[in-house]
Amino acid sequence: MTVRQDTIWERFLSPVVRLLIDEDGLRRYADSINWEKECDRFQRDDVIIPSYYSSQNFHGITGGYLSYNAAVTYDPITQYVVPPNETIVRQALVDAVNVKPRRILDLGCGTGSTTLILKRAFPEAEVIGLDLSPYMLVRAEDKARNASLEIAWRHGNAEKTGLRDASFDLVTASLLFHETPNEVSLAILQESFRLLVTGGQVLILDGNQKTLRQLEWLNDVFEEPYIREYAAGSIEANMGAAGFEAVRSQDVWWINQVTSGVKPIATENVRRYTPTSIDNNDLEGLGSPAFGIMA
Repeated sequence: MTVRQDTIWERFLSPVVRLLIDEDGLRRYADSINWEKECDRFQRDDVIIPSYYSSQNFHGITGGYLSYNAAVTYDPITQYVVPPNETIVRQALVDAVNVKPRRILDLGCGTGSTTLILKRAFPEAEVIGLDLSPYMLVRAEDKARNASLEIAWRHGNAEKTGLRDASFDLVTASLLFHETPNEVSLAILQESFRLLVTGGQVLILDGNQKTLRQLEWLNDVFEEPYIREYAAGSIEANMGAAGFEAVRSQDVWWINQVTSGVKPIATENVRRYTPTSIDNNDLEGLGSPAFGIMA
């Protein structure tokens, strides 16, 4: 897929944002970490990186998120380009939680910005952040450690996590779906449905699809290979196709949206889940009770 290089970001925004970022500090931070050694702690041999992810640039970064450069620069840039404020926008997802989660899975967690907010909001919950990039997970773990937050970080594909059926009360994804083809977004929602207990909730925070359709220039802000496909689609429709009910979206400062769905309680063959012994082979060393639930 050919991606435009003359984005609004490159022409206008990048020079301004670079004046606000401590590039020397970022360089010192990047040099302080043995990235390959740290990534090896997360890298799972059974995780296959899909071509839609590895063959594209995201946000103008060569190689996308599979580099330490992406992990180091993501947060400083995002804080200036998510209006009106990155924390306010991410908090909107947490404010939309309608369940009392004991176990939370944050898909495509990146550097863990939303994952940390979820853990602060639900300190007693088991929180797991999953991402395809081990580089992003290294940065996420560092942020959690500095914040004294206990979060499990897992290398994995949101389309096929390999985690147990019905093992989470809440599944979330922030700013992920605009970076995936539509069929992948649907697959992620189907996987979310499988992972949720009955009555569990899925929450998707991303760009406002109606606004993106109305304002074509917004699609040219960054180098985003799938943004137009995302804008033309419907998260609500995909949630319905995946089996979710009570699907609704709410605007977040017009530019973003939070979409919620609930896994319905089946009228027949309802399975009840009770804790059992933990299978360490499935946990891959995480030690999480979220995966010790059996039908």
